[in-house]
Amino acid sequence: MSIEPLRCAGALIVDDDGRIFFQRRSADRRLFPNCWDIVGGHLEPGEDVETALYREVTEETGWTVSHLLGQVGEYRYVGDDGLARVESDWLVRVDGDLARPELEEGKHTEFRWLAADEVALLDEHRDVNDGLIRRIAEEAFAALRSIGL
Repeated sequence: MSIEPLRCAGALIVDDDGRIFFQRRSADRRLFPNCWDIVGGHLEPGEDVETALYREVTEETGWTVSHLLGQVGEYRYVGDDGLARVESDWLVRVDGDLARPELEEGKHTEFRWLAADEVALLDEHRDVNDGLIRRIAEEAFAALRSIGL
């Protein structure tokens, strides 16, 4: 059995108002049930981060990535399934109707576009010691400010 962490790619999708897209995971998901999350997932065998990022955005929203704006960071964590992961997160722009994402049925139940002052919502249903998704969001908003968006 491999002791290497699972590799993941995450997209922080930005709209024209500088808000970021988040979606709620279904209550029956094994990892982070009923929690707010960014778009993303595990790399498939032979896949690089950028390819996974583009694939995950389309699978989870129906949108297509139009621009990579920059990397937010790389995050190491152990999920509530006990598996170690390394996640590479990116700020992206997409093409498609931003008011009507095609959420993956059975995996996500709702979505929200959040501004920087609304990230406290991301702590909802998270373990008190987690804070990962909120930290990623805060770092994404800081990255947006640094590139003038």
